[in-house]
Amino acid sequence: MSINWRNEMTSKASRRKTEGGFLVLFHAAALIAVLAGAVGSVGLMLHAGHRNPSRLLLVLFALWVLSPFIALVLANMVSKRWSVLTRAALYTVMLVLAVGSLAIYGDVALGPPRTKTAFVFVVVPPASWLLIAIVVPIAALISGKPSRRGDGD
Repeated sequence: MSINWRNEMTSKASRRKTEGGFLVLFHAAALIAVLAGAVGSVGLMLHAGHRNPSRLLLVLFALWVLSPFIALVLANMVSKRWSVLTRAALYTVMLVLAVGSLAIYGDVALGPPRTKTAFVFVVVPPASWLLIAIVVPIAALISGKPSRRGDGD
């Protein structure tokens, strides 16, 4: 019986080490993506609005475009004690928003000329906030439920 216990303990420890290593890499990738997404999004917004004479309006748009990225960085800072599932959901949202924002803003800023480019830069941040507000709390709720296996994990 002690052999099974040791094997079970070893396999649990190995699984945690593998999960921990993956989560560390996932975390690093998410932080890099958020930084690239924030810088790229503001750069694309400035490119799209380069003809706007109002510097104040460009600064306000930049802050608005940055707001979801700032929220993600702040959430990352307080997530150290969150469950693995909740942190993984946060990191996934970080990656999705970074890539999605760059794709959307890139299409608007670098694509064919459009009449209402500002609309996209107004709508994407609240949509991003909504995604954050849905995914992360749901992951926290799911991870807060007791294990169904009954083995104490």
